[in-house]
Amino acid sequence: MDIEWVEGFEIRVKADHNAVVIAANKEGLLSLAKQLTALAEAAPGQHIHYDENNSLEEGSAEMIIVREK
Repeated sequence: MDIEWVEGFEIRVKADHNAVVIAANKEGLLSLAKQLTALAEAAPGQHIHYDENNSLEEGSAEMIIVREK
């Protein structure tokens, strides 16, 4: 699965009580849209793992999105 990033992306993820807040600039939202589309076309069980070491802004919570059935 190809993971595409739009140049200049910024994405932050925060767990706030019972809610997950995803905040991103335009490039970040476009990147997520491309990646979610690719994941939707992938086989069940595939996933994308986001954290501050590979894609999210410093201080962000980890986020894992899994393709089910």
